Amino acid sequence: MSEKIEKIKPLADRVVVKPSAAEEKSAGGIIIPDTAKEKPQRGEIVAVGTGKKDEPLTVKVGDYVLYGKYGGTEITIDNKEYLIMRESDIYAIV
Repeated sequence: MSEKIEKIKPLADRVVVKPSAAEEKSAGGIIIPDTAKEKPQRGEIVAVGTGKKDEPLTVKVGDYVLYGKYGGTEITIDNKEYLIMRESDIYAIV
């Protein structure tokens, strides 16, 4: 379910990521309260910049990526949470 946001255009090598939902249950079936949920480290690219002159971007809208636990800056657009980060903060495309 790819989603593209039109209200923001990242600059240079920055991308906007929609984080995946945090796990609601543990592997054993225990419900995890909101205060104990870990910040997701996976998400979908919803907007990309133009890249740098000598370094084109390798990710595109719709790619699912892994990123650092504390990577990016949280932003809110239309009451939805997103992260804006440099492409170098992304570890892998999954």
